[in-house]
Order: sequence, then C-alpha cells, then structure tokens
Amino acid sequence: MLLISLGSYSVPIVAFGRTENPTDTLLKETGAFSYAWLKGLARHKAGMPYQDHEGDIPDALKNLSWDDYQAIRFRKEKALWSNQPSDFQIQLFHLGLYFQAPVQIFEVVGEKATELAYDPDYFTYSGDQPLGDLPDDLGFAGFRVHYHTNFSLDLASFLGASYFRAVGSEKQYGMSARGLAIDTGTGAPEEFPRFTAFWLERPAEGQTFLRVWALLDSPSVTGAYAFVIDPGRNLVMDVDVALYPRRTIQRVGIAPLTSMYQVGENSRRMDYDWRPEIHDSDGLSIHTGAGEWLWRPLVNPEKLRFSSFQDVSPKGFGLLQRDRDFDHYQDDGVFYDRRPSVWVEPSSGWGKGSIDLVEIPTVDETFDNIVAFWHPEQPLEANQEYLLTYRLHWGANVPNEPGELARVDATRTGLGGVVGQKRTYFSWRFAVDFSGGPLALLAKDARVVPVITASRGRVEITSARPLASIQGYRAMFDLVPDESDEPIELRLYLSLDDEPLTETWLYQYSPPGMADRKLYNS
Repeated sequence: MLLISLGSYSVPIVAFGRTENPTDTLLKETGAFSYAWLKGLARHKAGMPYQDHEGDIPDALKNLSWDDYQAIRFRKEKALWSNQPSDFQIQLFHLGLYFQAPVQIFEVVGEKATELAYDPDYFTYSGDQPLGDLPDDLGFAGFRVHYHTNFSLDLASFLGASYFRAVGSEKQYGMSARGLAIDTGTGAPEEFPRFTAFWLERPAEGQTFLRVWALLDSPSVTGAYAFVIDPGRNLVMDVDVALYPRRTIQRVGIAPLTSMYQVGENSRRMDYDWRPEIHDSDGLSIHTGAGEWLWRPLVNPEKLRFSSFQDVSPKGFGLLQRDRDFDHYQDDGVFYDRRPSVWVEPSSGWGKGSIDLVEIPTVDETFDNIVAFWHPEQPLEANQEYLLTYRLHWGANVPNEPGELARVDATRTGLGGVVGQKRTYFSWRFAVDFSGGPLALLAKDARVVPVITASRGRVEITSARPLASIQGYRAMFDLVPDESDEPIELRLYLSLDDEPLTETWLYQYSPPGMADRKLYNS
C-alpha cells in the first residue's frame, strides 16, 4: 500500500446540483473530467463535513412495498447508448424501498462529463401505491451494465451503498463486492461508505471494455474509484482506489467480498430446508505472499466468528463456489451451482496485514452473512492519501487456483469413533477430499500421509487413501476436544516424502459443551 502525504492541493469550487450548501460536492456538470480530477474532488471533500443524503427522497418512495418497488421497470429502449454503435448499454435503477440515498450518474464523452437527469419516462410502473409527482432532480439508485452478446441479461450492477456484482459465462449473479468496509465484525456499529456519484465513459465503436469511475463518501473517509470492466469467460474488473480518511480508521477492509452461506455438506446446523445445500460460496481461498495455498471451508456458525490470517503482500484471495454439482443443491430457481466465484488479485504489494473472515449466524438465505477482506496492519490516518490497485475475477474458475497442488474438493464432518464399537468418549470426525494436481498420477502404493495439527485436543484414527470417484484422495481423522467449548483451529495437508501434494485445509471447530457431547450408543 502506498502512502503519500497530502501536501498542498487545491480543487476549484464548483456549482452544486442537489443543494446550495457549498459543502455538497455532487456536481450537475463538471466540464472536463479525469481520474486525477476525481481524486482531487475526493481529497477536497475529505476536508469538509460529511453530508448524509440517506432518505432524501419522497415519502411515497420510502414506503413502497417490495412488490410495488419491483413493479418499477426501466424501459429497455431508453438504455444509455442503445442508439449508439456500442457493445454496452446501461439501464438505471429507481430509488425507493431499501435504496433511499440518491446517486448522481454522469456520462463522459471526450473527457467531458454531463449528468443524466432523472426522467419518469425512463420507467414503467404497474404497482398499487401511487408514486406521486417526483422531482426533476430525484437522481437514481444505481445502474446495471448490459453487453452486446445478450442485451437482455445483466453483466454487472452497482446498487446500494458501495456494493457491486458481476457475472461470468454462467450469467448468474451471486455474491457482491464492496468499495470499502469499516468496522466489520468488530462488535461496534459497522459503517457503510457509499458510492454517491458515478461517471460512465461512452465506449468507442468496437470497444470491448467499459470504464466507470465512482466517488465514495462516508463519515470517516472519501475515495475515488476507477473501474475497467472486461467481459469474458471470467469477467475481469481492474480497480484503482484513492482513499482520503477524515479520521484515523483502525479497522478498514480493502477489496471486501460479501457472500451467503446457510447450509452445506460440512455445516448442517440450518438443515430444515428441502434443498441439501444453500450457499453462494463454500470456502475462502488464500494464496499467501510466501506462495502457500490455503482453503478454509465456510460455515453458518451458532455465534459470530472472526478469523484473521496474517500475511505480507498476499498474491490473492477469494470467496469461491467450488461445488458445481446441481445434484448437491437441487435448486432450479436461483441455481446455486452456477454462482460465480470472486478472486481478488492485488496489482502491487500491500505490505503487512491480514485477510479477515467474518461468519455471521443466519436462518435466511436472503441475508449475506459472510465477509472477507484485506486488513492493513497500520491504520489509515486522517489527512493522508492511500493508493492501491487490484483486479477482480468473476466466474466459475479463478486464475492459477491452486497451481500444481491438489485442491480441497469437499469437507464433511460427523460423530467420530469406530463403527460397531461402543463409544466411551466424544470425538468429531473430519473427512476431507482432495483432487487434481499430482494425485491422479501417484502409484497405488505411494506412501501418502496426512499432516494434521490442532490447536487443542487430541487427533486420532488418521488415514489417507485413494478415492477413485474423484481421482484423488480422502483424508480422515477424529478430533477429541478438551473440556473447553472454545474454537479449535485445525490444519491439514497431504504429503509424499515430506513434499506437500495439496493445498492446506484450515478449519475452525467449535466443540459442544460437555453436557451436549452425545455418544449415540445403541
């Protein structure tokens, strides 16, 4: 991460669109536009009081029902660039219901930016509740991107706070990314920075990528963002970020990813649904700065979990949906087997810090309960500039994952012990499947061993044996926990002649209290 002191810098005071208060730097028309200009604007705003526009919309829009909000539809024929020789089109989201912070959207043509003014004729409405007369300067909630291969399908969308998401070749939305996370998983109230304005560059004829810029604002920080969106088998976004803190920020999340995990093969706590598995992603993958590949299966915990993986300049991390077998989900409505993985690839060294994972209990698949992000070791100081770049990969396969090593295919857990023998103490069984890499090439008598460590308790009944159905191996072991119900950290990989064959499996197991450790003997 690059730290540059502000020094002396000035940005022209301009005419403001939504209010006459000169501290509100959302512009009606900026004239000449560039990313350097946007960084100057963000820096300027950081020295001024934060202006919160949440709820600055008519009451009729705030009080819409879900069905009535869904009844507001953008007219496809009004899409930006629909009458241009462009590979991209833009449709706009209407304000209302959960989306109550007006967003300004500008079109950039030849380095000149002009605001897209709200027009009710952009939308049709078939709901029951009257919308009333809406102001000309209403603004929008966000926008979505469409591509010439199929203009009827979304390619990406930016909607709500600093959330955005995209699709790969599967054309299926799943998890979201965010511009920035502040105080996530700390127990303190989380702050949600917002993208308050976007600038969309009109693509040249034949141009197969789209440039988007965004202004981020919150009580603690302002920021300038530059996106280059490149569709393909995996959609790729190059992201440039400039942050200007208003105050010192101790807990900041860079390149945050937000996902959902309700139930899966290793976490059956919420197994009342008829579908076997319900999740947008099933694990956190990390490629450390030292070159190690780590895999941490996700869970739906009984209480909030926070895990931190210390590192120096990681090569990448992501929330992945590795399990792509429809039979494991049986969902023919939202198709969890098609949900895209998202991989974060830093474009420059980020220094010391940690990749943090927050897992929140949920009983509802509509609630995003998983967050992963990079947390720099040093806090972000006020009156400083922080510059960083990274690349996001959206799709079924992430780049180089996990190199020449076998990867974790599945994690299953259950009661330990030996079948047919009476259990005299409690233990918990772990079965971890590995596939790919060199495993299919090993001789039948290869001396593959599981290398297992546990932060507490005792490991027993260990094995590693070939599993022909996946052309890989299954490692199994039982963990006998001590009397504490505090989480136990587990670590496993397969080795041949002291050489790793697989990525490293990580797991946090929370044993039940002593009174709840049932043995289930007949």
